[in-house]
Amino acid sequence: MITVIGSVNMDLITSTKQQPAIGETVLGERFATSPGGKGANQATAVARLGEHVQLVARIGKDEFGRALYEQLHQEFVNVDNVRAVEEHTGIASITVQNNDNSIIVAPGANFTWAATDAEAYRSVIKNATTLLLQLEVPLPFVEEVVRVAWEEKTTTILNPAPAQRLSEKMIDCVDYLTPNELECKALFDLTAEEAVEKYPNKLIVTKGKDGAMYHDGNERIIVSSFRTNGVDSTGAGDTFNGAFAVALNTEQTLRECIAFANAAASLSIEKTGAQAGMPTATQVWERLGTK
Repeated sequence: MITVIGSVNMDLITSTKQQPAIGETVLGERFATSPGGKGANQATAVARLGEHVQLVARIGKDEFGRALYEQLHQEFVNVDNVRAVEEHTGIASITVQNNDNSIIVAPGANFTWAATDAEAYRSVIKNATTLLLQLEVPLPFVEEVVRVAWEEKTTTILNPAPAQRLSEKMIDCVDYLTPNELECKALFDLTAEEAVEKYPNKLIVTKGKDGAMYHDGNERIIVSSFRTNGVDSTGAGDTFNGAFAVALNTEQTLRECIAFANAAASLSIEKTGAQAGMPTATQVWERLGTK
């Protein structure tokens, strides 16, 4: 079973033709609420692709928390380790303009984790085929989860978003690190090309419509993406990471795993909302077959 440890949010999505300047008010075009949070998104992406997945997360004892818990259950995500706490459910305020987005997160329950909480999930981590993490929960907690995973020899993917500086020890302990280009720049005082060369077969830099880049120990590899009519890129990175985790559980090469993840991400941006466009395995294989 793939295990995801991370955030659960309710996304509040506003579409607009114009981003407001400081002190300015503009009229938006559409508003919607949608299940989100990188942890929930990645777990949903895995479930849509037909893999068994469990989520370790925290929500609030409020209407958003109850709705998100039920949504995860309906997506066939194992929610045995999703707990309600005395804090509001995480909120992400998303503005969509010209098919791209900017996001402000109020973490709420997602930030109630302490570093010492990681040890309680050792058996969960040990029994995972792959562990998928992000940084919408406190970094000290994630560091301890990574330590436990390394001790238990569990394959670990860390999606370092939102970008924060990571210790070399933490980077050494994860198997795969999957920032986008902006996150990579924030993580390292290196170009993306220099960074992937420094961390061969570990660092995978996603580049949107330009695919993804890694270094195989001999040369830089660009795994191209797929042409698509994008509507909303929210959740594309989470879909990539969920699909990448699924592909790692197969006999595919690293390059083939990244291609699978690219195909899934390209499908996800064809609908509005972080989870709405997340594809099934059949859809991903169909898209791969068109290339």
